[in-house]
Amino acid sequence: MKFGVFMFPTDYAIQPAALGREVEARGFESLFFPEHTHIPTSRRSIPPTGGELGREYSHAHDPFVALGAVSAVTERLLLGTGICLVIQRDPIVLAKEVASLDFMSGGRVLFGVGGGWNKEEMEDHGTNPALRWHVLRERVEAMKAIWTQDEAEYRGEFVSFPPMWQWPKPVQKPHPPVIVGGDGPTTLARVVRYGDAWMPVARRADFSGRITELQRLADAAGRGPIPVYVCACPAKAEVVAAYVEQGVDRVVFTLPAVPADEALPLLDRMVAVMRNFA
Repeated sequence: MKFGVFMFPTDYAIQPAALGREVEARGFESLFFPEHTHIPTSRRSIPPTGGELGREYSHAHDPFVALGAVSAVTERLLLGTGICLVIQRDPIVLAKEVASLDFMSGGRVLFGVGGGWNKEEMEDHGTNPALRWHVLRERVEAMKAIWTQDEAEYRGEFVSFPPMWQWPKPVQKPHPPVIVGGDGPTTLARVVRYGDAWMPVARRADFSGRITELQRLADAAGRGPIPVYVCACPAKAEVVAAYVEQGVDRVVFTLPAVPADEALPLLDRMVAVMRNFA
């Protein structure tokens, strides 16, 4: 079992570089940052957690800037997006950002992707929410072409470009792992089609049935077993033990967006749980 930490990197919480040093020093193998470019004041879209949004959603740093700061002060820590809202980004620019971070970090990027839930946010970026899954697939496929081909070309409905040159290429080959987030009814099909791993959010403890279904779909597609990473997991030994039993490969604990004097004791409690599964 691998263990990581997830936190919204905000302007009022422990800063990314400081957090990265502390997370690596405590033996965690990965750090994940989510993404929201902004939060529209309209509340038409209901968050998956229900209720009111915390202020961390509108105060979050750009994940690639934050992970770049972490990269500069760490040596082994894997750098994850959990998740990057690909549907709100230009895929050519995003391919450059991911490859640059992977290159400068020595191949430490875990590229978590998803379609998001905030429809107003998507619309502000020119994305039709009803088409976001098609847009997500094409943009991921286009980025893979850029990362793996010296003269990359992609022709799709939403992304299309003639042969191009773009470097640097990622250190990881063929590219940083694409980790598909979510737990909707069609998520597993997306994982099998273009993902290297599945990352559901730990809103429920039992994913055993869906993990079994994922591996069945992978086998039918001629693929080997697909890793499962559970994000935003509470630091409770009994919850982690259930995921170990189900075959989850990585558990990512949730750290609230709080200053260092509050964050560090919480990290120490997570370490105590992690040590039960060393």
